[in-house]
Amino acid sequence: MQNWENISLWMDQLDTPLRARPSLEQDLDVDVAIVGAGYSGLWAAYYLKRQAPQLRIVILEAQTAGYGASGRNGGWLMGRMLGEDRYLAPLPQEERMRAYVVLKSIPDEVAAVIQAEGIDCGYLKGGVLTCAARYPEQRSRLRHELDALYREGHDESDYVWLDRHALDAQLRIADAYGAIYSPHCATIQPARLVRGLAQAVERLGVTIYERSPVSDWQPRELRTARARVRADWIVPAVEGYAGGFGLLQPYQVAVQSLIVATEPLPASTWDEIGLRDGQAFAENSRQITYGHRTRDDRLVFGARGGYRFGGRVREDFQLTEAEIGLRRYLFESLFPRLRGVKLTHAWGGNMGMARRFRPHMLRDKKNGLALAGGFGGEGVGASNLGGRTVADLILHNDSALTRLPWVTRDQPLGKSLRRWEPEPCRWLGYKLIMRSFAHEDRVLANPATPPWRRRLARSVAAYLDTFMH
Repeated sequence: MQNWENISLWMDQLDTPLRARPSLEQDLDVDVAIVGAGYSGLWAAYYLKRQAPQLRIVILEAQTAGYGASGRNGGWLMGRMLGEDRYLAPLPQEERMRAYVVLKSIPDEVAAVIQAEGIDCGYLKGGVLTCAARYPEQRSRLRHELDALYREGHDESDYVWLDRHALDAQLRIADAYGAIYSPHCATIQPARLVRGLAQAVERLGVTIYERSPVSDWQPRELRTARARVRADWIVPAVEGYAGGFGLLQPYQVAVQSLIVATEPLPASTWDEIGLRDGQAFAENSRQITYGHRTRDDRLVFGARGGYRFGGRVREDFQLTEAEIGLRRYLFESLFPRLRGVKLTHAWGGNMGMARRFRPHMLRDKKNGLALAGGFGGEGVGASNLGGRTVADLILHNDSALTRLPWVTRDQPLGKSLRRWEPEPCRWLGYKLIMRSFAHEDRVLANPATPPWRRRLARSVAAYLDTFMH
């Protein structure tokens, strides 16, 4: 049996051994067939069964529940979604604010489910701090972002500026310039959530087949190595593994994020750092860094990982010394107190990224297809919204969720989603953009850099950043 426990800190911490559920061995006829036992697929199954208990639902999982991003992520459960501002900007303010209310409520919705289902996943809603931590340009960029949020209609109950003194009360970073605090974020133990959800849907009558990779996908029909499944609706909840499904491949590519975890740190260290109340934190650079304090007093810290030619998934997440070293450099620059601290875990995962960073939720009635995906690095929370929305789409509920601007109904994929550029264009573009981001970071982090070089580095990185969005 494959050793699934060692794929992340989170899977290592599970209380019971990971034993595979039975594989699919015989043909089936069902109402809904879901591909993937991660958050998206499990949430869809959960809300479908809650609303329509009579539905026959099966989930086909290539490995085991939580093997993908759901058991490998950074542990943030956010009340937001990647690309939300671009979807909502054209709408009247009243409609925008209704959509933001839905997004902000995601952590509380998940909290209600885990309480009802008895899922112990360390949920702690402490909010999130987005910090200007390493160079002064971050402060001006953050203040600009805050002004834009207020123009959108948010107020200080949603996003508030913390000066250095106020930030120190929550998180002490060397030479920080301030931060934006938002309460709409919780931290969790991700593997316990996904494993608990799997057990919850089984109690509702959903059957999960593990070690059952889908080898062929046609409208209303799936095939594995040993069986065929006919279904009125197919839900491909595959995110970073969409490349294995020809129909989704042009619209959703795999990118990677890489994470390290320290050994449990003593109380005296945390007294110096802070994070007493479950806050997550990010450092406001284009490199995308994030972290939080775990329930067992580790620092979990991640940063943007990479992209492979053709959008291929990465299978080997034994991180190189350089990959670990970059993350160590970043968290040690924020917390000099942690220089030389022992790292016990280093891992990564594949995420699904849609073109222009715009997630999607859709129903293609003609082909019996419903899906939500392209969540990038914000899928822990967004997948809950996606699962609820997919359930409403399949059940033809005309709800507040199905009327949101990222939802399309009864159109083929080609009309609903935007294609990625062909290779080698996107690989070359990724390399150029990442180099510009790294160059900007090096230039701005050096206080001796002349002003003209700082302005040039910022301008080039900002210009190239527009192509990603």
